Amino acid sequence: MTHYDPDLGPVRSALTLRLWLAGFGLVFCAVGAGICFVTGPVWLAVVFGVLAVVAVVDIVVITRRKRRGEPG
Repeated sequence: MTHYDPDLGPVRSALTLRLWLAGFGLVFCAVGAGICFVTGPVWLAVVFGVLAVVAVVDIVVITRRKRRGEPG
């Protein structure tokens, strides 16, 4: 999906940036969940775990969109 902005030219999706950010979020949340599960409050480990699952779902959605040929 490409739009055109007269001032900027073609506007494209930032799927690659979103993929990198989701990957970083996955790693950060997985490590945070592991550390909190061992040393800290278990509720915080559960929150990190849920956020890691959200990051995995986001990565799956992004890769499907990129495989379909969307720019970005």
